[in-house]
Amino acid sequence: MIKELEKISLEIEKDLKDLDIPQLKKKYLSKDGTLQKLFKNIKDVKPNQKAEYGKTLNTLKVIIEEKINDSQREKSEVEDNKKIDSTAPFDINSSKEKRPHILDLKGSSHPLMQELDKMLDIFQRMGFNILESRQIDDDFHMFESLNFPKGHPARDMYDTFWTEEGFVLPAHTSTMQNRALRRFGPPPIRVVLPGRCFRNEATDASHEHTFYQIEGIYVDKGVSMGHMQAVIKEYLSQYLETELEVKMQPAYFPFTEPDIEFVIGCPFCKKVGCCVCGYTGWIELMGCGMIHPNVLSSGGIDPQEYSGFAWGVGLDRLTLIRKGIKDIRKLRDGDINFLRQF
Repeated sequence: MIKELEKISLEIEKDLKDLDIPQLKKKYLSKDGTLQKLFKNIKDVKPNQKAEYGKTLNTLKVIIEEKINDSQREKSEVEDNKKIDSTAPFDINSSKEKRPHILDLKGSSHPLMQELDKMLDIFQRMGFNILESRQIDDDFHMFESLNFPKGHPARDMYDTFWTEEGFVLPAHTSTMQNRALRRFGPPPIRVVLPGRCFRNEATDASHEHTFYQIEGIYVDKGVSMGHMQAVIKEYLSQYLETELEVKMQPAYFPFTEPDIEFVIGCPFCKKVGCCVCGYTGWIELMGCGMIHPNVLSSGGIDPQEYSGFAWGVGLDRLTLIRKGIKDIRKLRDGDINFLRQF
């Protein structure tokens, strides 16, 4: 039987050149075709030859089917080329094409993704793990696990988009804190959580309804505010490669205690006042603080034994500062002339 297949293989090789598609189908793939008969005869093959016989037979069938598919594809392409598009900006019957010249643009990385790669590289060198955030989440991870009980007025600060099924588009990457504490625990825990966030708010030169954020958490024994300031200062210094005037001011976040806003002097107007900083001379860069004991407990961490800090920094704002961009909306309006600069 194996010798018979070898003979048929040579015959197929010749027929692929000499026969057209209908003839190939009839001779080999039809109900009474050669291959169909051989498949029926597999029961008569010696047990020690059945595997080789079946494999060879399937290979021959695939060769014929590929020949048929290739032929049909070529025929379809020829037919498509014969069609005349009356809306085309050139005469299809003319040898000289009148279509307007289109630049051959090579693919490139978006400036936001360029900056995200740089930032994550810094954190990896500092010993942090990376866990990507989600783009849709539930009430527990958005609020309850972060010390926002139902009915808490602070929920209104994070007005966002909801689905009819009760899911939420994350307003901050803090939605991943509970998952990170449980996944990377027990401490020490060092992890950053990059992701896209959504907020139902008006847009201007420094605010967008959609933006990227990088959450960071550090949990261990004896962690203090001093450790938090040192870590934030280190990664900002490496990323911005410049000295910035910095101040820290009180804030309120239910998931940290104490709570701090990290603010820098506006690098665009040198603190004189412009549209980017809201004419205040300062840019609020991130919120940060010591992780609330309730958040640690919710993540399975004993707050009596461990402490930690967290921060959330807007990647878009860092990109504005590093790239010298004065309007955050430019990052998403699809302006090719703008994107070509990067």
